[in-house]
This record gives sequence, structure tokens and C-alpha cells, in this order.
Amino acid sequence: MSGLPSGKRVLVIEDDRTLNQLIRRQLEQTGYSVTSAYSWREGEKTLQEREPAVTILDIRLPDGDGLSLLPGLSEQCPVIVLTAFGSIDQAVQAIKAGAADYLTKPVSPDELELAIGRALENRSLRRDYQFYRDQLLPGTADLMVGESAALTEVLRHVELVAGTDTTVLIQGESGVGKELVAQAIHQRSPRAGANFVAVDCCTLQESLFESELFGHERGAFTGADRRKQGLIEVAEGGTVLLDEIGEIPPSLQAKLLRVLETGQFRRLGGTKDLDSDVRFVAATNRDLHARCQDGGFRLDLYYRLAAFVITVPPLRERTGDIGLLASYFLRSRKFLRRADKRLSPEALAALRRYPWPGNVRELKNVVERAILMSGDDPEIRPAHLGLGSAEPAPTTRVQLTFEAYPTLEEVRQAYIARLFEDYGGHRARIADVLGVSERNLYRLIKRDGLKEHTSARNDN
Repeated sequence: MSGLPSGKRVLVIEDDRTLNQLIRRQLEQTGYSVTSAYSWREGEKTLQEREPAVTILDIRLPDGDGLSLLPGLSEQCPVIVLTAFGSIDQAVQAIKAGAADYLTKPVSPDELELAIGRALENRSLRRDYQFYRDQLLPGTADLMVGESAALTEVLRHVELVAGTDTTVLIQGESGVGKELVAQAIHQRSPRAGANFVAVDCCTLQESLFESELFGHERGAFTGADRRKQGLIEVAEGGTVLLDEIGEIPPSLQAKLLRVLETGQFRRLGGTKDLDSDVRFVAATNRDLHARCQDGGFRLDLYYRLAAFVITVPPLRERTGDIGLLASYFLRSRKFLRRADKRLSPEALAALRRYPWPGNVRELKNVVERAILMSGDDPEIRPAHLGLGSAEPAPTTRVQLTFEAYPTLEEVRQAYIARLFEDYGGHRARIADVLGVSERNLYRLIKRDGLKEHTSARNDN
């Protein structure tokens, strides 16, 4: 049969020996390797010895009922059900029990081959989907690496809240892995089969943010030539992560509060209320409660978001995990995976001494750079890490010189330029000193024309 893969194993469990052998001959002529079984006992023995690509199962066997056998068997491979007493009710039962297809005897060769082709194609699609999903969204076991008490507490909170639809606020410094915590919550929740969608609240302009999150109707603005679904609709049944939630403007805070309170929203330019079926998780490296006090964030929205708070510790508070994380990055970076690489004791000690202002993200970058810097040397040593002997000495006095009284904007620009000079262009450390996210720092760099200062070291 054209297009069918050759060499695929098929198991035929059919007690009618004549029909069993007929099916076997037909399939072998098209390139399949076929094993015949005349009872469930024989079929079960074959299944224990080898895994077929497809099983053809008679629904009435002398020692078993096909419908009751289907759920367990369909977990191993696609199952095509054969029956001499076909009915719509029985077909529905078989499909619900896991059958890939349902055929009535006598079955023609073409009909059977088409059914096998569909079953194999669907199996391949499911496998590819799972593969690409795994690449984009790692398994929960791989999300949070470490054994420290601080990380264990985070995972305990994830377990407590994952099975609910409670809104979660994840707090922590830039680079600690807040999005990974959100993914772990999603994967351990009943919504794990649906989409996980992350919305970066920091990088989108106000009008674009509303369109991205809620969608827009045709003609809502110049260039809106068709209706567009927002990310809330894309994540239907799943989870929406609002990353850097503290950066959204007040006008959007009110609209977001409405979604959280009512479960309804409107597309930009629309007049009809739409229902949302998503779970919201928010993440921030800002003190949102303090922002509420100075008027930068709505208090009622904060209380809605903070129904359950998870605080992710900085890496300096979980130094016992540094070795495990470094080893994980050595093994797992797909384009740099080097099983022959190892950290020397001195390099590991240097990693543990370093304060990691950029947290886990910075550690990942340091390990990747060390793999390249060490070349063919199987051992990564302190010199390969590029951490230097120590952090820049803290200063109690920073002097900025101006030819005339500067504006506040000029002071800010001069201060940021000075930090780039003192910290060698290391964005993670500069953002930590300024108390802003690295994304916000990047926007300041672009606005103030400071790109030339970042070339010395860019670890983002």
C-alpha cells in the first residue's frame, strides 16, 4: 500500500483462524510484520514480549471482552476493533474506551489498510506534539533543580496551590526562575493539557498590550483589518502568566481587575462580553504592596493577585544548589551539551563564593561561557568562569561632575553611565543596584543611547 511505513509490527487478536490468517496475508503483502493470536491469553503474551505499532482486536474473544480490554491495551498502542455485530452504541463505547477505529466484519483489505494508516498517522502526530511541547515546556521534574530548604519550601507551595484555580502572585528578584515556578504550577494543575501563555507586561506598549491580551475586532485601530483573538482566548482552559505585572499602566490595571473579578473581557473595539476560562498567575520583581502605597499600583488589584503568594529565593540564599544547577546546565544545554566536561573543585568553590546578583539566569550564562572558554579541556577551572577575583568594592560615595547645575534627567543618565563603567557593562548587576528589572534597564539603555557602554559584558 503506497505511503504506509514498511516493517511495522501489527498484532492481530482474532479467534476466527481463517479471518486471522487472511488479515495476516493481506498486511504482509503491504510490508507489515504481523503476529497472529487466537485468544486474549496469546495476545497478552505477545504484548509482554514486544510492542506492536497497531493491534487489531476482535471485540468478542473466547477468554475476554474487547471493550473491557481496550482501556489498558490502548495505552500501549493504537487499537482497531473488529466486530461481527456492529452497532452505533457499541462503536461509541469502543471509541470512548480508547479504540483508534471501529470496523465491522467482513472488512475489506482497503478499509483495513486505511484504518491502520490513520492510526499510525495519529500516533505520530501525538508523539510529535508531545515532543515539541516538551521542548518548549520542560517536564516539571526538570523545572526546579535543587535540594535546599528554600527551594523545597517553594515546591511545597506549588503543590498546595497547583490543584486549585486560585490566582497566584510569584515574587522574586530578576533571574530567580519565576516563570519556571509558574510553569510548574500549570503542569501540576488540572489545566496541564491546555496552553500555558506568558505575557510580558514590560515590553509591550499600552495599546499593544491590550490587543495582545484581550484581542481586537476588525477596524479597532489603523491596520486592524481582521479580528484577532487575544492571549486569553489562546490560553482557553489553560494558564496565563502576567510577567512583570508591576509594570502595567493604571488604565490597564482596571481592565485586568475586571477580568479577575467577573471572568469576562472585551476585545479592543468590541462591545460584547466574552467569558474567560483561564487561570491567572502573576510574577514581579517589584514590591507591589509598596507600589500601592505610593499610588503606582491599584490596591484592589493587588489583593486579587495576591490570593496566594510564592516568594522565590535568590540564588545567594540557596548556595547548596549551585553545584546541582551548574551540573544541570552542563548536561542540558542542547547546543552546548558536553558530557565530557566537569567542574574542578576550585571552580565549584568560586561559583559558591560569588554573590550572583543575576541569580540562576546569570549562573546559566556563566556555565555556557565556561564551556566555550575551556575549549577541549575536560575540566572547567576558575579562569574559565570569568567571574574575576571579587565584586567591585562597594562605595559609600559616588561623585558625578557637571559643568552646570544638571536636570534630574541628566543626573539619571550620568549615574547609569557611571554604573556601566564601574560594572563593566554587566546588566544584571547594574539592574540590581538600580532596583529595576533587566527589561526596564534595557529600555533605559535604548532611550538614553547607552548601547556603547554595554559591549564590555552582556550576560542577558
